[in-house]
Amino acid sequence: MTTQIESPKATYAAAGVDIAAGDEAVERLRPWAEKATRPEVMGGIGGFAGLFRLRLDRWKEPVLASSTDGVGTKIAVAQALDKHDTVGIDLVAMVVDDLVVCGAEPLFLQDYIAVGKVVPERIADLVKGVATGCQQAGCALLGGETAEHPGLMAQGEYDLSATGVGVVEAAEVLGPERVRPGDVVIAMASSGLHSNGYSLARHVLLDIARMPLSGQVEEFGRTLGEELLEPTRIYAKDCLALAAETEVRTFAHVTGGGLAGNLGRVIPKGLTAVLDRGTWTPAPVFAVVAQRGRVERDEMERTFNMGVGMVAVVAAEDVDRALAVLTARHVPAWVVGEVCKSSTLEGTDAEVDGDVPRAVLRGDHPRF
Repeated sequence: MTTQIESPKATYAAAGVDIAAGDEAVERLRPWAEKATRPEVMGGIGGFAGLFRLRLDRWKEPVLASSTDGVGTKIAVAQALDKHDTVGIDLVAMVVDDLVVCGAEPLFLQDYIAVGKVVPERIADLVKGVATGCQQAGCALLGGETAEHPGLMAQGEYDLSATGVGVVEAAEVLGPERVRPGDVVIAMASSGLHSNGYSLARHVLLDIARMPLSGQVEEFGRTLGEELLEPTRIYAKDCLALAAETEVRTFAHVTGGGLAGNLGRVIPKGLTAVLDRGTWTPAPVFAVVAQRGRVERDEMERTFNMGVGMVAVVAAEDVDRALAVLTARHVPAWVVGEVCKSSTLEGTDAEVDGDVPRAVLRGDHPRF
């Protein structure tokens, strides 16, 4: 006769998923999520779906716009410093400022947080950042999902993504078809690296230069970690105000691919935006990365925003008014170039679309 030893009973918690911690996280994040709302929101946090009443009396022919994005490897810096309350702002910026490029007003956003282990305080910090970003953008945080992935992600790891929805009147959709020769390109300053190029920045600053995140950097006037975690500037409300008061042809959100690469996406075939590097000096972080990593200028400009986070293409007669609007909204802005017929160009060092350059950078940055 054999004796059978009874094995312990398997539970979801023993497998690594803590439902109670998830419920606590929801309660901790609820106050932050409830601050990021709009009058059109129906219901509250915790339902199976978020409800948003589209006010059809406001638009004659509404067109919905949608965008999905993440934060990228900037998250690794937040995790290394155990500071999680700002990367949510970066997440919102990446989504809503893609929406506003076509003139869409961001309406709501839903986030997705994947974690190795739910730590309620950390989840609350992450959602605090998302809610803060939504408030800055004027959109609602309409809910989201936190998923615990034991065995797939380490306990301290997490990743963020979000989808946002906006609306624009059909007759007011901005884009390449509106751009004309003689239009002027206005640059809006970035707040730093924003959320692009962190794989290269981390490789240079942490691996090659061996700079500690906690170390003070003279060029930055603060620690390296503080510089790298500077939240992405959110331009959505500023762009909408600009479009309401001036003749904006289109916007370009400067993310991965750089200034010329992203602006070229909204310039039509046959035209080229000619930009002058001499009109601005990139922030010190860009020079430090370039110098410590011996990164070539072309590589820097393909990878980073180089100090310009958003550009507007406006009618020439509205330039002064556009700059006044942005100045009043405390957005550093300047004329960076103009649009011309591609046939008038001579030599370029541009990002190109086939054989036809859509945006070119010329000259040199002062003191860079």
